Amino acid sequence: MVQVFIDGSAGTTGLRIRQRLEGRADLELICLPEDLRKDPGARQAAIHRADVAFLCLPDQAAREAVALAQGADTVIIDTSTAHRTAPGWEYGFPELRGRRERIAASRRIANPGCHASGFVALVEPLVRGGLLKPHVRLTCFSLTGYSGGGKQMIGQYEDPERTGCYGAPRQYGLTQQHKHLKEMVYVCGLEQAPVFCPIVADYFSGMEVTVPVFAQDLRGTAEDVRQLYEAYYAEGLVRYAPCLDEGGMVPANALAGKDTMAVSVAGNEDRILLTACFDNLGKGASGAAIQNLNLVLGAEESRGLDL
Repeated sequence: MVQVFIDGSAGTTGLRIRQRLEGRADLELICLPEDLRKDPGARQAAIHRADVAFLCLPDQAAREAVALAQGADTVIIDTSTAHRTAPGWEYGFPELRGRRERIAASRRIANPGCHASGFVALVEPLVRGGLLKPHVRLTCFSLTGYSGGGKQMIGQYEDPERTGCYGAPRQYGLTQQHKHLKEMVYVCGLEQAPVFCPIVADYFSGMEVTVPVFAQDLRGTAEDVRQLYEAYYAEGLVRYAPCLDEGGMVPANALAGKDTMAVSVAGNEDRILLTACFDNLGKGASGAAIQNLNLVLGAEESRGLDL
């Protein structure tokens, strides 16, 4: 029986991972009593006992947990930002070329950020395939449901006495220092960060990431991009499929509740829109973490996931 410990199981991502794993017959969850949940000694013992440990913690606490794991053979899957570009850590996006095998063999796996997942899915194959040059100047718009802000933001949006500003989309990350930018640049092999505009809106979950591209910056056509996406994402939880509603619009919650991602291409001969739709709590967080767990265990990649 595989022993699994979730360090930080009270947070949004940790709680969802726990809920997803509780019914699995191939796993046994290691649970600490409430009074020991933050005790370093108890956490260290649980990490060392576990075959796999999820870190659902703030960055500094995740680094401390990795130090606690020193000397253990435990596989660590870190959902924080702390190790996504760190040496010795595998970036946990299996659909990127060559990473599925490396994730399965790794003892240190960094789960991607939610916004970053969409950007990376759209841009990395184009840079790798030569359709975009590494020095290209990009922009990125990302719409997310308020669950992406964790318990505090969920409470703010669901407060019956909230102010009127919560009823409208709100842009943040205005200093262009968003914590996901580092991995977006690093994983895609870019030479400079995109102008990034994340926006939170008044719906619970779902994410829509769009990267606009001028045709003059693309070494090929929109059709070349479509064909590349279809071939590149022939295996895994990412696929080429436009997410349109009855009015031909792209709803940001099109894949809410799912663990898959859909990428698409729109626009015209001059201005092209690359869009990824997924759930910020699914492929953008806990679903991706469980996908990585399945690979480590040699289980069916989609086991326990909503497709």
